[in-house]
Amino acid sequence: MTDASGAAHTIVRAALVKIDPEVTLTAVDTLDLRAHAKVSAVVGVPLRQLQQRRDVAAFAASAPIAAVKGLLEMLAVAPLEKTIELLGEHAESPTYDQLSDAVDQLLASGATSDDVVAVLAYAIGESFPATPHCRRLFEEREVLALPELPDMVAPTVLAAPRQVSAEIREQRRARREEEKRRKKTASSARPPRPTKAKGGPARPDARATTPASVMGPVPEERRRLLLTPLEIARFDDDHPLVGAVLVVEIPFDAKDREQPDVKSKDRPVLVVAASSEELLVRPIYSNLSPARTLFQPWRRVGLDHVSYIADARVIVAKPANVPPPQLGQLTTPEWNSLT
Repeated sequence: MTDASGAAHTIVRAALVKIDPEVTLTAVDTLDLRAHAKVSAVVGVPLRQLQQRRDVAAFAASAPIAAVKGLLEMLAVAPLEKTIELLGEHAESPTYDQLSDAVDQLLASGATSDDVVAVLAYAIGESFPATPHCRRLFEEREVLALPELPDMVAPTVLAAPRQVSAEIREQRRARREEEKRRKKTASSARPPRPTKAKGGPARPDARATTPASVMGPVPEERRRLLLTPLEIARFDDDHPLVGAVLVVEIPFDAKDREQPDVKSKDRPVLVVAASSEELLVRPIYSNLSPARTLFQPWRRVGLDHVSYIADARVIVAKPANVPPPQLGQLTTPEWNSLT
């Protein structure tokens, strides 16, 4: 972990301590965290413990960062959408003054300081371009100042050895000796095992199992996608469209200088989860970048050039035509290589 990411994680944890515990616990209580494959243990187990123990500060200070960030995302999503709306065309990379004004407008519209803390800390945790401005707001606005994380004593892994009395040790020794004598007596009373004559025909072994070549290979299971708590509440990763490569409208990450009025483009995507109205997708591009990897089945699904799939997931509206224009469906090995 770099110093920068470590500092960001500290801010994420401190923000959760800052937010009213009742607000946090109310959000946690809405989650269905019964054991199932959709929630990884590293996220689900700490959140279930928080539902039971009700100690937000302890959770914030000691839970795995993936669980802390997942919970903060739940608290941040609604005010973040409002902040993006207030920033308008500057949402992608606002200046400090633009972000500060948006925060003021957010508070004036009825949002709480807890909402602002969640938004700023979430942006820092996800390394948004406005991260330096978010840090500055935490430092300059007293109402947003973050607390120190509480000191948590890690539980001892190994329990202290129990003291065993001499009497108990003697009883255990006597039992071991008795067990040795019993096994020796049983072994001497057992009849000798029959021997097989050399050169004779081998007898078939009744315990022999069916050869693997006859049974055939065990089919590979599709790997389950690890979703955030918010994505679990919003999408179904067993939806029939999961694994399909579709063509849908994807908004641009930034304004196109050559076509400033064009804000989106029809693009192939891989569906990773879906609902009745929305799709959670990974867009597919023709150019390589640090945040994209080779989409190996590009030729098989009908794309006409080498393609690269984005690591980030994007939410898009589900097209009106059902099913959407479908290029192909990933095989299980292809899916597993990408998840």
